[in-house]
Amino acid sequence: MKKLIALLTVAGFLTFGISNALLAQEETQQEQPAQTEQVVETVAQTNPLAAPKTDATFHEVLKKQFIDGGWEFMSIILLILVLGLAVSIERIIYLTLSTTNTKKLLAQLEETLNKGGIEKAKDLCRDTRGPIASIFYQGLMRYNEGLEEVEKSIVSYGSVMTGNLESGASWISLFIALGPMLGFMGTVIGMIAAFDAIAAAGDISPTVVAGGMKVALLTTVFGLIVAVILQICYNFILNKIEGIVNDMEDSSITFMDMLHNYSKNN
Repeated sequence: MKKLIALLTVAGFLTFGISNALLAQEETQQEQPAQTEQVVETVAQTNPLAAPKTDATFHEVLKKQFIDGGWEFMSIILLILVLGLAVSIERIIYLTLSTTNTKKLLAQLEETLNKGGIEKAKDLCRDTRGPIASIFYQGLMRYNEGLEEVEKSIVSYGSVMTGNLESGASWISLFIALGPMLGFMGTVIGMIAAFDAIAAAGDISPTVVAGGMKVALLTTVFGLIVAVILQICYNFILNKIEGIVNDMEDSSITFMDMLHNYSKNN
């Protein structure tokens, strides 16, 4: 719960901070005096080589499109993106830290079992980071109860570890669905606003229709962009989870064979 509150707080600050910065920049540009434009035009006429470049940067274009789409509604889509990225980054960090070199761990565990016994093997697993070492530790804790109990413990605790790995993935899938849905909702709202403007003007003006259509479509574009970004993160996280789960299953089989051989020799 504390982790979720922290993520929501950070996402809120980032979203509203970006929105306020965009609005502040827009207001500053609108408040610039007309004399600046006159000076630029005069310089461009007298010295064409000194004329400034008029190509807008990617940041300026993105800011303009964000504001043109309606910053109130676009901020909600931006909040979805920030929340989705926050959860994705947290999951990627957690899964990265959960990744273990299973071949190295199994080699060390076999050597420790042969030289130091079960207790030394427990110490090795307890001091090793990752779900695979935790599963091995739970199995070693049940060694005195028989290999069948060890196997049951590994299966049960493996399910718990798998649930921990998959935790948070459902939130990312929710944000992936919300991005385009909110974009389409903005499209509908923009279309309604365009028809209201046409009704108020009493005439189908191309300028009125184009303005309303632009606002309507911008929300859809941004919603789809959010979905694409989060979908890439989601698939990467699923791939990491699948890799760790496969390592857990393969290493558990090797671990049981190792304990079986140890019990025969001792």
